[in-house]
Formats: sequence, C-alpha cells, structure tokens
Amino acid sequence: MPVPDSLRESLKNLPTRPGVYLMKDGREKVIYVGKTVNLRNRVRSYFHESVTHRKVLRLMYEAEDIQFIITDSELEALILEMTLIKRHRPKYNIRLKDDKRYPYLKIHWADDFPRITVTRRMVKDGSRYFGPYASAWALHQTLDLLRKMFPHLTCNREISGKDERACLYYDIKLCGGPCIGAVGRKKYRATVQRLMDFLDGRSEEVTCGLRTEMMAAAEKLDFETAGQIRDQLAAVTRVVEKQKVVSLAGTDQDVIAFARQDNDACAQVFFIRGGKLIGREHFVLDGTEDERAQAIMTEFVKQFYDEAAYVPPEVLLPEQVAEAKVIEQWLAQKRGTKVALRVPRRGKKRAIVKMAAENATETLSMLRAQWESDRSRHVEALAELQAALELPEPPARIECYDISTTQGTATTGSMVVFVQGVPRKKYYRRFNLRGMNLPDDLESMRQVLNRRFKRWQKAQDSTGAAGSNAAWAVLPDLMLVDGGKGQLGVAVKVLEEFGLFDRVPVAGLAKQREELFLPGRADSVLLPRRSQGLYLVQRVRDEAHRFAITHHRIRRRKAGIASVLDTVPGVGPKRRTALLQSFGTLQKLRQATVDEIAAVPGIPLLVAEAVKEQLG
Repeated sequence: MPVPDSLRESLKNLPTRPGVYLMKDGREKVIYVGKTVNLRNRVRSYFHESVTHRKVLRLMYEAEDIQFIITDSELEALILEMTLIKRHRPKYNIRLKDDKRYPYLKIHWADDFPRITVTRRMVKDGSRYFGPYASAWALHQTLDLLRKMFPHLTCNREISGKDERACLYYDIKLCGGPCIGAVGRKKYRATVQRLMDFLDGRSEEVTCGLRTEMMAAAEKLDFETAGQIRDQLAAVTRVVEKQKVVSLAGTDQDVIAFARQDNDACAQVFFIRGGKLIGREHFVLDGTEDERAQAIMTEFVKQFYDEAAYVPPEVLLPEQVAEAKVIEQWLAQKRGTKVALRVPRRGKKRAIVKMAAENATETLSMLRAQWESDRSRHVEALAELQAALELPEPPARIECYDISTTQGTATTGSMVVFVQGVPRKKYYRRFNLRGMNLPDDLESMRQVLNRRFKRWQKAQDSTGAAGSNAAWAVLPDLMLVDGGKGQLGVAVKVLEEFGLFDRVPVAGLAKQREELFLPGRADSVLLPRRSQGLYLVQRVRDEAHRFAITHHRIRRRKAGIASVLDTVPGVGPKRRTALLQSFGTLQKLRQATVDEIAAVPGIPLLVAEAVKEQLG
C-alpha cells in the first residue's frame, strides 16, 4: 500500500521502542489505538503491499495522521492503550459496546455502618466493590435479593442509634434498624460481612455461621431472634441450592468464551468462586468485523479486567490470547499474586469452557432476535407516522422540542433527536433562555427554534454543504413541538422565516388526548391507541420533557444558591461561580467548614467566614 503524503513525515520519525500509536482521520478524530513493542516496525507494517485485510485497508484509507507515545515497557503500553481506547472509543478498535461505564455493587466498608449502593465508578475510598454487571436492572434485582437475606442500610441517615423511630424498611425487615439502636455496630457489620462473603462465593461459611447463631439464640430462649435468623438462613439456602458445583478443588476461576455471527459478537463470563458457579454475565462487542477470534478474545480480556472489581487466580479460555505473558503480568499486578491464563484441552475445565461457549451462542441468538424485533417495530412505527401525517417518506430523523420553567425562572429548552426510531444522545442539545421574567411558553419556543435554525444556517454557510456537525447541520424529516396549536403556530412561523416550511414537516403534540396538530388542518390526528407510531411519538416527547426538566432543576437549584450568595459581602459573580462549582448545593455549602470554603480558589478567609455566618 502506498504511503500517503500526509503520513510520510510521521513514519520517518517513528522510534524502535515500545509505545502506543494513535491514528486520526482528517477531522483529527482518533479512529484507532494500538500498542507494540516496536513502534517503527508495527506502524510501517500497515503499508506493506501484502496487506489484504479489509478492515486494515479501510483504516489506512481514512488515516491522515499518526501520533505515538513512547513507554518504558510493553506492560506500560498495554495499560496506556486501554486508557486511550476508553477515552476515544475509536471505531476501528474492538471494544465493549456500551458507551457508559458498567455498574458495580459498592459496600461502603469504611463507614461504621456500611451502606450498599450502586455506582458506575470505582474509587480508592476503603469501599469494597463487586462487578461489573452488564445490566443495571439485573444488579438491582440482585440487590433486592441480598437485602432480604442480609438486611442493611440504604438511606443517608447519620447513624447515632438514638433516633425516635425507624423508617418503613425496619418494619418490613429489610433493615436492622441501627438508627434506633435495634442493632449495634458490631452486629450490623457482621451482617454486611456475611453479605460480602456470600458475594465472594463463601456461601457454606455464611450458612454455618447463621446456623450457629440461630442455635445460640434458641438456647437463650430468644425465639424472636432465632426466628429471624431462621428466615434469613432459609433465604440464603434457597439461593445456594441453585449454585452449581463445578470444581471439587474449591478454587476461584473466571471462564470466558464468545460467539459471533455476521458482524455481531457476544462474550460470556462464568464466575466460579469456591468451586461453585455463582453467576454469569454477557457483554456485547463492537468493531469485530473481519477480526480473528484470537484478536477478539485478547481485546475482551484486556477491557473486561480493566473494569473488573476482582481478578481470580485462574482464567479459563477457549484459546490462547495474544500477548498472554504481558497480560498475565498486568493481571498479577492488579491482583497482587500470580494469575494464570489457561486453555484446557480435556476434563472438567474443558467442559465448562464449552458450556460457556454454548451459553454465549444462545445469548447472541436471543439478542439478535431481540434486535431484529426492535428494528421491525421501529420500521412499523415510522411507516405508521408516514401514513398518518402524509409525509413523503418515513421520518428517519425526528427532532422534538420542549420547554421547562417555573414561573418564568431558569427557563430551559430541549432538543432531542431520534434516528430510525432510536435516540441519538450525542445530538441532544439544551437551550438556556434568559430575560424570561414571566412564563411564556410560546416566546420560549420561538427563541429555541430560532437558535436551532440559525445554527443550521451557519453550518450551511461555513461548509457549503451539510457540514460535520449533524446536531445542527442536518434537517429533521419530522419536527415535533410539545404543545398544541399555539406551539405549532410558532414553529410554522420560524420555519417560514428561514425558508424551510416546505422542507421540514412539523406537528404539535398535545398531551391531554395525545393528539397531533398539523399546519392548515382544523382537525387533529389521533394515532391508534396501541399503535407503534403512537408509542414512538410518546417516547420522543417524554424524552424531550425529561431532558428539559433535568437541566431546569439544576439551573433552578443553582439560582437558589446564587440568590443567597448575592447577599454575602465580598461575593461577586466570579466568587459565586467558584462556590457553585465547588459545592453544587446549598446544603453542602452550609455543611462545609470555614476552612473548606476558604480552600476554594479565589475565596479569602474573611469572605469564607462571611459566607458561613450568612448561611448559618
């Protein structure tokens, strides 16, 4: 493959050391991240005449710049590569499909009375983490089950043991009631420790401990406590009975396999703790087209354990991964002891790898059927909208606008975009409307639409074509405004001012009867109550409302803090902004000490004292 002129200089300067290389397209967007022990040899290999890999050919066609970062070792390069893939999500890398971080179960073990919460970020604060889980819904189901087996706190109360009464969760036996002193610190922490032991797979220790406690309570004639422990033991036993024993050695292992079909790939992970299969998760992969099985497995192992809260001493795989030694070295660093990547050839270990692969195949088939069903519903919904609204074609891109305000304060507009019936959140936009002292939804809508189409106009003028910013530069196939004939009239007037009335179909959606108003028509359009078209319109409208009201609440809260801070001597706009950014809420600012307030950049000690005095 000939070397493009734009890359000749970059290729000349490549060192022969380990490192990471980033390939960028003409818009400076990172489209691929790779690591290597020899930057010069690896990057130049892309331009050999023998390269026939379709994905590589497409990559090199788009690449217009190559940058590199030198590291001291291959291990450092591996860690940096994963960080950069998470940051840039390059389209030519194999990667976990979800854009968001996966959820974890967080045990706030550093607290005297640890709470259990769900989080998407692990931090070194003394807490214990379990995960990642592929589904937040499944994690909350797990949390509900754990709460019945091991009653624990989920509220934010400061536990003193002297509260007058407990909340409802104590009455329904989902919390031990440490707030009223019903359970002490030692006993409460023992319950949470059992919960962690259970999640770690040490279920036999948990059941033995509960059985011993139950017998001790019965001997003391404390039958109420014995009955509570009996119910807890029964709940734990029901779950344990479902856990399959897969290893008599009682070891901790993860078993990983994957399945692929066409351009889709799904990895399955079995979690074996203490020789028992305690759970499993599946993860969908992107960027697997034309990739070898070994490359897919290698990238999944690296990205999964970069997120995992626990690394077992042994990982079983269907085939050996590339860079196995350096990955083992990295995993051992994370775990603190040796970690082995093994490919079993026979026996029980091989059988469970095969079972994981079969589960991956079944899961992928189920997901593909679900995706196909979703696509069919979207096609049906768009076809129904085309017919009902007499559109020239199905509305591939739908934009919806909503206004959120409270008596004219912190007025916020939202624009949400659905493409082929699916929300595209990267195109969502918010509009902060100023000078709206009185609630005026029609004027607010006029301002929002005016700003939206001014930006469309600017995109056309600056590029002479559609431009690269699809949020503004692409016109919708259907524009929805939340409201009735008044909002529709405003939308029509704005479109006429920009010469777009004949190009952009528009409708107003009134919530009371879920009716659509169209320009020039006296009667509204009522979509069938159970039609896919109505479901899609409702979902688009609800998303626009959610997006607007979320930002409106944030603005209103900050406005409330700002109005209080405006009365503090020495606090002007800059200091007010600094305090808002640091504390976020009035409650947090009130709870802060003078020293914490003075630690905010630009806040002198005297001003911090004035803020504290003013807020009480």
